[in-house]
Amino acid sequence: MPRYYPIFLNVAGRPVVVVGGGEVAARKVELLLECGAEVRVISLHFSDEFAPLARRPGVSLVRRSYRAGDLGGAFLAVAATDDPAVNQEVAREAAAGRVLLNVVDQPALSQFIVPSLVRRGDLTIAISTGGASPALARRLREELEQTFGPEYEEFLRLLEEVRRRVQRDEPDPAKRRVIFERLVNSDLLGRLREGDHAGVAAQIEALLDPGRH
Repeated sequence: MPRYYPIFLNVAGRPVVVVGGGEVAARKVELLLECGAEVRVISLHFSDEFAPLARRPGVSLVRRSYRAGDLGGAFLAVAATDDPAVNQEVAREAAAGRVLLNVVDQPALSQFIVPSLVRRGDLTIAISTGGASPALARRLREELEQTFGPEYEEFLRLLEEVRRRVQRDEPDPAKRRVIFERLVNSDLLGRLREGDHAGVAAQIEALLDPGRH
């Protein structure tokens, strides 16, 4: 079993090919579209899950079987068919063309695997078992979803805003680091859970300039 190098890819505006038209392929396409990829999906048949996806910008559905050469120009590709022979053909083309490929549930044919994800806005927590147990990855994701609620999305947005402000106003990197740690370790999350936005604003000001409060 290989040890995977963890990485987050920027696929915005990049061409991605998905081979397969079932429910699993639809989930892959949906995530790729959320990340801004230009997705070409090749399949003789498409499941009902593709009906809403087909209306979204950035996706094109090609209603035919996979052919050699379909991965030409792709930044990365996903094979999500239930036909082992087709998956093998896609894997051979990807290897020859040096295209990053994920073959669903077949890590031996893949150059990368897709982790189980917890998303809270720009906060992304990825869980991987190296392909050994997707069921365990799902269980861990469900546990983390309970721990990291929707307030983390707003918390991260606030931290980003304050970070820009501090980088503008505080030239000393050591002092900036202290401020950032003070913010992260405060009880701002608790106030966000309670909907106390006035308290959040006041606390941010106190944390940024404790000498004035």
